[in-house]
This record gives sequence, C-alpha cells and structure tokens, in this order.
Amino acid sequence: MSVVLFGGEKGGTGKTTLATNMAAMLALAGKDVLLLDTDRQGTASFWATVREEADVEPKISCVQKFGKGLATQVRDLAGRYDEIVIDAGGRDSMELRYALGVSDRAYIPVQPFQFDIWTLQQMEELVEMAKGLNDELKAFVVLNRVSANPSVHEDQETRDFFNAEDFQYLSLVDAMLRDRIAFRKSARDGLSVVEWKQDNKATQEMNQLFEEVYGGR
Repeated sequence: MSVVLFGGEKGGTGKTTLATNMAAMLALAGKDVLLLDTDRQGTASFWATVREEADVEPKISCVQKFGKGLATQVRDLAGRYDEIVIDAGGRDSMELRYALGVSDRAYIPVQPFQFDIWTLQQMEELVEMAKGLNDELKAFVVLNRVSANPSVHEDQETRDFFNAEDFQYLSLVDAMLRDRIAFRKSARDGLSVVEWKQDNKATQEMNQLFEEVYGGR
C-alpha cells in the first residue's frame, strides 16, 4: 500500500492528468484505489463523476478533503484502500503541505519552460520541511507537456538545468510525457489514455510513468 501525491507550486502543469491516469491504471491492475482530490477547483472529482455517469469500469472512488484535518484523514483512509492517489492544487497550499507530510512519494510535474522550472527550488524547500515530519518521503520531478516536435530540445535543456542545480531532495524520473491532445480527450470522457486506446504513443508514455511510479504492479 502506498500514498502517492501529485502536486506542485505551479498551476497548469498536468497534476490532475497524471493523478487520474495513475488511479485508473491502478484500478485496471485490480487495486482498490482512492483518488483524493485536495484541489478546491475539483477537477479530479469532476473527472471521477464523468467516469461514474458513463458507467466506466472499473469504478474509482474519489473524495474531496481540505484543511487542517487532511493528514489525519489520509492516515485513516490508508487502512481502507490498497492505494491512495492524491491530487493537490498548483500552489503552496495548506493541503499540499499536509499531503507531503503523509505521502510515501510525491511527483511534481513541470513543463519545460523557465517559469515552471524556477518553482523547483521552492518545491525543494517544501520537501525538505516535510521530511522533518515524514522522513520516508521521496520526491520526484516529471517532465510533462514536452513539445512533440523532434527539432525542439527543451526537454534536454530542462534536464541539463536540473542536473546543474544538484537538488538534494528532488530526483528526475526517466519517463517523459509530451504535449498530446490524447491526454485531454481521454480525460473528457472520464478515461485514462490507456483506456481511450486511440494514441499508442501517449499510452506508451503513460505506461512508462506508471512503471516508474508503481513498479508495474
């Protein structure tokens, strides 16, 4: 059992896309998974509602939790599910900080743009503080919405920046997701891109990330 957080300080980086896809893929693997939406925008909850109304199998439980009681609630819920996937909003919120305090792993999606990259230092500091209460926490950065144009090398530029910064508490995963419309279209139907089955490249990228996050379980 694990509690895995998708969050960060920058909005619009694809946290909900990753969280919902991971939750659906866990369910497809036979896990009893809870998708925990701590973002007050409620996008993950909306995705789960669309999925439920479309009667998509397997079912995925989704609840919203906010505020100071979040950590206690997560610990209580952890005994009821095989896996918990947390979607945290794109800002330095109370929910993000409390979620870091109870998660086993945190994944921080960033787009390979300078404004996104600059937020990593703030996340490094947040993770350092969270490890004061949660020493087992491990944090990773995921390159997301990378240009699909092979002549654009922004992903390598971002990796070079990351390596030069020599972060102590953040690691960069190998998997990378490109900016593909398949991720948006599948979400619109309450599906993971793996279930949508209309873009093999998008499916392959999400499978690679799932393998890194959950070890193919």
